Amino acid sequence: MKIFTTNQNKSERIVRFIISLFLLPTPIFLGQSNYSIFLCVIGGILLFNSVVGTCMIYKLFGVDTCTIK
Repeated sequence: MKIFTTNQNKSERIVRFIISLFLLPTPIFLGQSNYSIFLCVIGGILLFNSVVGTCMIYKLFGVDTCTIK
């Protein structure tokens, strides 16, 4: 069993990428607070998910939205 098996479809990966582009620079615009750092970390996770195509939460629950295997 591979760890990084793709389990997201292409449109979902695009949406995650776009959302991550808005969340990553939040410490620059909102200042360095716990909230902005938290949003930046969420953006980093979404960016990782969109680039790799693997969502660990999906893997935990057995969800697979990718139609190509």
